[in-house]
Amino acid sequence: MNFKNAKIRILDLDLKGCLYFNHLSHSQQVASFFKMISRLGDGVFWYVMLAMVWLIEGLWYGLQILYLLLGGSIGTTLYKYLKRKTTRPRPYQVHQVIILGERPLDHFSFPSGHTLHAVMVSILLGYIQPLLIILMMPFTILVALSRMILGLHYPSDVIVGALIGAVVASGVIFTAPLFNIIL
Repeated sequence: MNFKNAKIRILDLDLKGCLYFNHLSHSQQVASFFKMISRLGDGVFWYVMLAMVWLIEGLWYGLQILYLLLGGSIGTTLYKYLKRKTTRPRPYQVHQVIILGERPLDHFSFPSGHTLHAVMVSILLGYIQPLLIILMMPFTILVALSRMILGLHYPSDVIVGALIGAVVASGVIFTAPLFNIIL
């Protein structure tokens, strides 16, 4: 299979995945649930998790928040750069059968910033307080699913967003000891 055929096959699978997940939004209950998840993923859920880390670990862990902010800044810079460079339209803009379930925060699809930040924050806060993984990982998965169910992202947008989030979080965890900061 040559490169062009492989690319067409990947794009076809991406669209089929998008259609499959977006079809779930035809149920009003499902659509409402994932709208709520998406909105909580804008920040509210993560602020609650951050407060829980402070309650469990104490204010000593306030310094680690700088690493969370650093990771968030790096992640935001990367995904905004990629969105400007790729300018991939959102699924609902290209395919009339895709139902838009929530207003997008920006114009382009690739990569998913919600998923990137959900994965990054889950890894970083989970590293500090592993008990919170029980809450954060299921929520992170729901955030990723919400992006496709609501017609905002293709599966590849979500996968790449998750990978970037994991790499950024791993980089922050790896470099923290170099500055004698315990994450």
